[in-house]
Amino acid sequence: MARPELPLPQLHAFVVLAEELHFGRAAARLGIAQPPLSQQIRRLEEKVGHPLLLREPGGVTLTPAGRELLPAARRALADLADGLAAARAVGSGEAGRLRIGFSASLALTVLPGLLRTFRDRHPGVHLDVREMTSAPQLAALHDRGIDVGLLREPPEDEPELRFRTVLSEPFVAVLPAHHPLAAERAVRLGQLADEPFVLLPREEGPQLYDRITGLCTEAGFTPRIGQHAVEWQTVCALVGAGLGVSLAPAGIRRIRLRGVAFRRIEPGTARTRSAVAWRADDRSPLVGHLLAAVSEGMSGP
Repeated sequence: MARPELPLPQLHAFVVLAEELHFGRAAARLGIAQPPLSQQIRRLEEKVGHPLLLREPGGVTLTPAGRELLPAARRALADLADGLAAARAVGSGEAGRLRIGFSASLALTVLPGLLRTFRDRHPGVHLDVREMTSAPQLAALHDRGIDVGLLREPPEDEPELRFRTVLSEPFVAVLPAHHPLAAERAVRLGQLADEPFVLLPREEGPQLYDRITGLCTEAGFTPRIGQHAVEWQTVCALVGAGLGVSLAPAGIRRIRLRGVAFRRIEPGTARTRSAVAWRADDRSPLVGHLLAAVSEGMSGP
């Protein structure tokens, strides 16, 4: 048998009357006249199928059915109030969950400050932060698996996505510490023409891979790829082991590994761009708050 629905206005009227035990005081507290209050209680009793209150000359008392209903009615009203507050918080972007993908190397530069700024402004939001290379981030954005991405070398042909630059930094040469060029303060790309390279696999970040190989082509050679590694820390470790050289964003210098030297590239015009990415049709206030935190960080000292 279907359970009868109990309208919340009637429950509210019942709770107030149960607390006041007087129709006049309860009606005044509710801001209504006594007849509408009596009608609300009568309808509620019809739905329950039993009297909830005993009308007496000096006021009212609760029946056993009324005493049983009162705590449940209070819980229902409290749950509704909590639900409304939670809905308002989520709707305004002050609560909820924001899923952020990020390239590991950006944890060395922009990510910590961005997350701190966001948490300071919106402490009620749960941040679900996931380490991902650029290509999986783009796929996850399209599949709505993440809400925002932080990636390197954003593509030009993604009409469904939007990008905003968060960092531009130069490339550096990554060399074994014992390499002859490690004794120099800066190197020219052409000096690496005969070296094997250690790079991230192209499928993990095709734009960055093509940017690096394109710089080598501009310098007059096609890089010979000796090893691939998904993480920059692994790239640097393989370089330190003598398996080749690499080009990396300057922030990678914060990875301190023995046997690895980082050197400036001349001329210093070779740079890499990192961006925040989001779906063009996303109107979530959480995404808006994150973009505001990005803007704040870029305009700060």
